[in-house]
Formats: sequence, C-alpha cells, structure tokens
Amino acid sequence: MEGKASVRPQRIEDYCYEALRRAILEGRLLPNQRLVEVELARTLGVGRAAVRTALVRLEQEGIVQREPNRGARVRLVTEQEAVEILEARAALECLTVRYAARRATSEDARQLREILHRMEVCRDRGDPLGYSELNHELHQILLRIAGHATAARLINALQIQNVRYRYRTVLIPGRLGESLEEHRAIVEAVTSGDPDAAEAAMRHHLKRVIEAMRQAAQMDRARRVWNLD
Repeated sequence: MEGKASVRPQRIEDYCYEALRRAILEGRLLPNQRLVEVELARTLGVGRAAVRTALVRLEQEGIVQREPNRGARVRLVTEQEAVEILEARAALECLTVRYAARRATSEDARQLREILHRMEVCRDRGDPLGYSELNHELHQILLRIAGHATAARLINALQIQNVRYRYRTVLIPGRLGESLEEHRAIVEAVTSGDPDAAEAAMRHHLKRVIEAMRQAAQMDRARRVWNLD
C-alpha cells in the first residue's frame, strides 16, 4: 500500500479510513494480512489514533477483524459465508429491482443502456477488471432508481464483504459474456416497466454469480495444491 505525500484537506480519521478501505477493496491489503497500527500510521503519514479509529469503522463494516491482544487483520470471508452473503443480497436486490422497474424514467433507461454499452466494450477488449467496476456501477444505478434506502444500505454493506470474490468471478473463462447477457436481461425488464421479469432476471443473475464464485474458489484451491500462486 502506497502512502500519500500529504493529507488532503479533510478529517484525518476520514482520510485514513478511506485509504485503508480502498487498499483492502483493491486487494493491496490481502485477506488475513495483519494490520499493524504503527506501520500503517507511518505509511499514511498520520497518528496511530487515526489508524485505530479507522480500523474500528472497518470492523463495523465487516472487512477488518480485531482480536484482543492480537491486533487487527483483514477479515477472510470463507466460501460458505460468501455464498450466504450472495443469497442475502439476492433477496434484497430482487426487492429493489422490482421498485426500479416501477420507477425508471427515460433518463434512467439511457444511463443503464450506456453502462451496458461500456460493459460490452470491456468484454470485447478483454478487460475483466474494468468490466467488474462497471458491473458494480450498474447495480448502484439500479439501487438509486429503486429509491429504497434501507435495502440499499444493507446491500452495500454485504457487497463490501464480498469484493474479493467479485473480482475473481469475472476472470473465469466465458463469464464476461454470460454476465453481460444477464445484465442485459435485467436492464430490458427494468426499462420495460416489468417488475416480475426484472425480479426473475436478477434472481437468475445472482444464482449464476454464486455458481461462478464456487468455481473461482475451486480454481483457487487447485492453484494452491499445484503451487501456482
């Protein structure tokens, strides 16, 4: 994780929290990696108190684990827990996509189709990480359209814990094309104002995500067995 030459004009605690959170979500701080306060403070150019406050906030989000007398580490989400998180997400996202189908405007439809086009470009040029970011953006737009604040808050908290698997699933051969068609079906149902079709498309998509996540986990295990990491 690279430090900053100077702290931006914001609360030091917020800066520290955002920097650590971004490092975890982008994979620069790995699952089970120890988070040593003095080292993080030195890297970020802040005091240990700011790091400690940031770690408490990250623990509340479920992406850092703190143990008495042992410090903190990036929390490892197991495969089974990742499946449970996706199942919980499915229930919430099926709810919100129904709301989105009832509320989507012509401008919303334009934004969704534009994101789909950019996802298609990423697929064609073989850019899975760019695709993954746009995938996340499309789901965020759907949440905004739905206007269900409670469901959106819960979904975002769940997504944070599963970010490691989010990036891994798009690396599976052929998954980008499948995912694009799944999202195309979701967007078509939402922009057509069909809540039932939108829910069915979202449920199918997240079922396929669970299958892809299990496949990614199996690939990771095979790499460890053959010492390919």
